[in-house]
Amino acid sequence: MHSGSIRTRILNFRFFGSDPNAIAYISKVSMLKRTTEVVKHREGGDPSSSRKSPGRTEYEAITLERGVTHDEEFEKWANKVWDYGAGLGAEVSLMDFRKDIIIKIYNEAGQVAISYKVYRCWVSEFQAIADLDANGNAVLIQHIKLENEGWERDVDVAQPTEPTID
Repeated sequence: MHSGSIRTRILNFRFFGSDPNAIAYISKVSMLKRTTEVVKHREGGDPSSSRKSPGRTEYEAITLERGVTHDEEFEKWANKVWDYGAGLGAEVSLMDFRKDIIIKIYNEAGQVAISYKVYRCWVSEFQAIADLDANGNAVLIQHIKLENEGWERDVDVAQPTEPTID
């Protein structure tokens, strides 16, 4: 591995969250993207050109995908926002529906290469199963879409040292 470049592969069981709280079998995570609005304005008596300043910053939703398993963590989290069977007036649990998460990216040696903290996430979309096709030959996928209020790189994660083979 070159200094400064990170080759990654997804390691099931350890991709998402800290190990005791990891959601198992994550196979895909969408990009982390933020966009800052551009605010145009004029300065003083200069009518010929505009100036640009940063405005509001928006963070795009993050999608997590995995094959369907018996692990219920996706569904439990999604049900905190809306649980149809909970009864009249109890469908929404706003007390603890937001969570801070950590996305860890591992190198080929299984070492944490880079990590991001994502803040105040909540499930805005839950897909329990994908289309069912008896003629298909595909893995059954479920996903959650996480709205969030920002993310930052975990600067405490140092560049891992290359393992040596003796």
